[in-house]
Parts: sequence; C-alpha cells; structure tokens
Amino acid sequence: MRQTSEFTVERIAQLRGMPVYASDHEQIGKVDTIYLDQDTRVPEWIGIGTGFFGTKRLLVPTEGATAKDDGVYISCDKDTVESSPEVKDDSISEATERALYDHYGISASDDRSSSTLPGQSRPTSGADQNTVTRSEEELRVGKRRTEAGRVRLRKWVETEPVREDLTLERETAQVRREPVDRPAKAGEIGEQEVEVRLSEEQPVVEKATVAKEQFSVTKGEDTRKETVSEQLRKERVEVDGEDVERVDT
Repeated sequence: MRQTSEFTVERIAQLRGMPVYASDHEQIGKVDTIYLDQDTRVPEWIGIGTGFFGTKRLLVPTEGATAKDDGVYISCDKDTVESSPEVKDDSISEATERALYDHYGISASDDRSSSTLPGQSRPTSGADQNTVTRSEEELRVGKRRTEAGRVRLRKWVETEPVREDLTLERETAQVRREPVDRPAKAGEIGEQEVEVRLSEEQPVVEKATVAKEQFSVTKGEDTRKETVSEQLRKERVEVDGEDVERVDT
C-alpha cells in the first residue's frame, strides 16, 4: 500500500485531536489515533473519534490524506466513512483490514500484515506470546449546549376608566330696565323684537395612540463551575515468582 509521507510516527502525537474533514469539507470527527503496519511500522489507517464524546471509532486510509494546520483532509466523502466497519480493538486483523481495503476501493498486496496502534507489537510464536497488556479507562469530559429556559415577550390589551374634570363656560342673558326721559322718535311706537343668541362649551373627547415604551430581549452569558466525577477502571499487573528481573522500556 502506498503511504503518504506526511504521516509519520513522529507526527502521531501532533495529529491527535485535530479535526478530520471529508472531501466535501464537512467535519467527520477528530483524530483519535493512527494504526501502524506491524511489520513496517508505517502509518496505514487514521482512527477517527465520532459520536458523543468521540466514543465511536472509524478508520480512513492515510493514502490520499493531507495534514494541514487546521486539520486532516481525506479523499473520500462523509457517507463512505460513516458506513465503514467500526473498529473497537487496538489492532486490526488481516480479515478486517481486507474488508476496509474493499470498502474504500484500495488495492493491496496479499502479503500485507495486520495493523496496530503505536506501541503495540505483532504477536509471534514462542515466548513472545507470554505477554499481558495492561489497560485503563480514561475520562473524557466535554460540553454540550442544551435549552435552559425561555424568555417570551407577550403584549395584550386591557381597558381602564379615566376621569378628568373640565370647566365649561355658558353664556347667560341679563335684561336691564332703565328709565328714559326724552322725546320719542317718530315711528318708535309699534311692534319690535330683539333676539340674542347664547352659547355654551361642550366637552369633546378624542383618543390618540401614542408609543410609550419599547421592550427588547438580549442574551448574555453567565459562567459557573461544576465538578463531574466518574469511576474509572484501571488494570494492575502483579509479578509473582522467583528470579524475576524487571526491565522497563
């Protein structure tokens, strides 16, 4: 299988946690680990952590993949990756690897070996098979946004009585009688009528709609600290026997 020179053992630690983008530039997940060929120790598969907290692991080939500053870009689309066989073990058997090759349409020679995580070695016959692998659970804590409440502005109409006092004016008539001592003018004797119009003020009520207040909703953020706890299982290895020399590598 042809390898991409960008993916080396030295870069494995740098790539962990970087986002992985499909050929349509849609993010699939993040780099979880890289599987090496057990014979050549060359990176062959990129393990992608998907799902909630990245608990689901899918594999994509390093062939055609490119590592950039903002993430790893692969040559296949998101649907192809999500429909690939899920790998849960730290090593990939030759049968599983053949299925992955067929799924991605990659040709490989028949003498290829299985792949494994960095630090894992291929089991061999004899004394090398007498090994015990110690594993432990790691806590992965993330954050997700959920709805914490709602704020709603609702407007309705209600009526209320309003009273206001007015002072109204009304004209009145006064008839004044005064004595007159003078000669009457010719023709003053006869019928005569004088009419005077009187007026008054009446209350007039009108209603006008006037904007008084404006309400708006803005969002801010408060922060709080919360401690999460979980029980993690960790395997221990006890060495019991005589004439045992312990060598740490």
